[in-house]
Amino acid sequence: MTQENPLRRWLKSLRGKNGRQAVLVKALGEHDRRRVLRHFMALDSNDRLLRFGSMLPDERVADYVGKLDFVNDIVFGVYNRVFQLVGVGHLAFTSKAAHPDAIHYTDKEKVAEFGVSVSKSARGQGVGTRLFERAAIHCRNSDVDTLYMQCLSSNRTMMHIAKKAGMEIQREYGEADAHLHLPPPSPSSVLAEALEEQFAKIDYTVKANARAALKLFGSKK
Repeated sequence: MTQENPLRRWLKSLRGKNGRQAVLVKALGEHDRRRVLRHFMALDSNDRLLRFGSMLPDERVADYVGKLDFVNDIVFGVYNRVFQLVGVGHLAFTSKAAHPDAIHYTDKEKVAEFGVSVSKSARGQGVGTRLFERAAIHCRNSDVDTLYMQCLSSNRTMMHIAKKAGMEIQREYGEADAHLHLPPPSPSSVLAEALEEQFAKIDYTVKANARAALKLFGSKK
């Protein structure tokens, strides 16, 4: 990952590209579980293959969402203008024993694993990249310096994100294991994450209220 000041990089992201709305990433909680499920259920079989490494049926997807740990893990989301969850990133923390090669990269006790999915309607807008950047900066600020992504080698979106971030990628039997060594936290990285979460919360509240008002006035017609 480039060593550009994280606060400056985040401020750039607020401008959006080609007049598009900036992509704001918010930490999700228990109250978002239903929308997370709806997001994953809307993924077709190929998208589920790319996200989970296998074509999970609906019941397995529901089981996965039901077991999401919003306390010990971090789940990030991106909502569109009409309050639909169009991107989900799952950042799970695990011991470095889960990745035997981690002894070569870190002396920390924990490493992080990241998975991401983006709805078809939101692709090509930088949603996946922004989710990854938010996960990376959260790792930094949590004193976790090694971030892993596992996916199929055919997952071109994930491969693009990994290469863009400067991750070291190892391919074997059609799967790719990528890792990124992160710098320690800095005042600017802490401030950048805090500001983004605050902006995302405000954006979330505005969209939620607009959605509620639309339903209310629509029901009175």
